[in-house]
Amino acid sequence: MSILTEFKEFAVKGNVVDLAVGVIIGAAFGKIVTSLVTDVIMPPIGLAVGGVNFTSLVFTLKEAEGATPAVAIRYGTFLQAVFDFMIVAISIFLMVKGINRLKREEPKPPAPPAEPPKQELLLTEIRDALRELARAGAARS
Repeated sequence: MSILTEFKEFAVKGNVVDLAVGVIIGAAFGKIVTSLVTDVIMPPIGLAVGGVNFTSLVFTLKEAEGATPAVAIRYGTFLQAVFDFMIVAISIFLMVKGINRLKREEPKPPAPPAEPPKQELLLTEIRDALRELARAGAARS
């Protein structure tokens, strides 16, 4: 099998296509969540903590000198990324939970046992009759 044939089989498998669709939808979903966090959730949180804009929070290690920019740790941007991640994770969790609930089949009641074939019923009757005869013979002795 040639490498081109193997690659073609790999590329058109359902899992690869599903993954590609998932990545594209995930990127679009990420933009929505980022907007939700930045534009809707963070302003009230910033207001609650005294009007602080989290992305502007920095810890300056060295001030700017002339053309040299300041050296700073931008922990506010990191906090913003953590909030983004948490909201994305919660959103995806709830979405997967909802999808799994839709997929989950309700348990079916157990099927009644099938009736045994007539030969088996006849053999059972013969066995029971022989047991009765054996018991009756043992009782006489």
